Amino acid sequence: MQRRNVGESGLSVSALGLGTMNWGQEVNEEAAREQLRLFVEAGGTLVESAARYGEGQAEALLGGFINDTVARSELVLVVQGGTTRSGSRRLDGSRRGLLDSLDASLSLLGTDHVDVWLAPSPDPIVPLHETLSALEAAYSSGRARYVGVSNYSGWEFARAAATAGFPLVVNDVEYSLLNRGAEREVVPAAAASGAAILAWGALGRGVLTGKYRGRIPSESRGASDVWSPYIEPYLSGKPQRITEAVCTASRGLDLQPHELALRWMLHRPGVASAIVGARTPQQLKEILQSGSAPMAGPIAEVLDEVSAIAP
Repeated sequence: MQRRNVGESGLSVSALGLGTMNWGQEVNEEAAREQLRLFVEAGGTLVESAARYGEGQAEALLGGFINDTVARSELVLVVQGGTTRSGSRRLDGSRRGLLDSLDASLSLLGTDHVDVWLAPSPDPIVPLHETLSALEAAYSSGRARYVGVSNYSGWEFARAAATAGFPLVVNDVEYSLLNRGAEREVVPAAAASGAAILAWGALGRGVLTGKYRGRIPSESRGASDVWSPYIEPYLSGKPQRITEAVCTASRGLDLQPHELALRWMLHRPGVASAIVGARTPQQLKEILQSGSAPMAGPIAEVLDEVSAIAP
């Protein structure tokens, strides 16, 4: 799998990153272990997790696999802090909340450091300088080799990068053919600060696989009460037209829709890695085939046009 530097830093990561959001709930221990094994065998290094994933179970599973299924040295661990481990999601961008969550993550992962530690979405009741002080403490102590943020808007990232006395190497945001809003300000702001984008939701919340065309499979996320509000916005209107265009183009190229969508994503300026998740090892195996394939210029232009956002 292709490797890329994260912005202007010396950190190298795999073009595709393995997301663990479903581990511990939709993905059991055996399937999660197999996903990690397949990912590393394919050349993947970046594994992304967070305290809230699987209501706290994802980090525990991942920690159990490190140095058992794969060596710690083979992984680039990207961990988001400042969110609850169970119950309703709650942000905590305070110094205490962030550093407590980092210590808990390190304990569950069974390691003395993470490679990239991310502050969550801006906490409206916590001053920015306090959130940044927690990132600086983690960075200067070596518990986090690099630090960044998640889901910051363009102006929020620019302000944080200008305020911090240390480098923010990444902004972890949703970005796909179905959601190109990051291109307005988020991507340029990161580039201007020497940072990179980690693109979560790179397959349009699963819609760009084509599995929701014309129907919602009974076994899919879209059929569940929990996930349907998350997926439904991408099932009609312009997102539906974009998905149809991807499926039509992929047939002509003898590719699967997800392969074409990821090829487009991995050729966007500023993107260091596209985070992907899967419910089964077989799904992940199919996705990993898209890790370093080239993107034909004319096809990219067509997809750019059909998915273009308003200025």
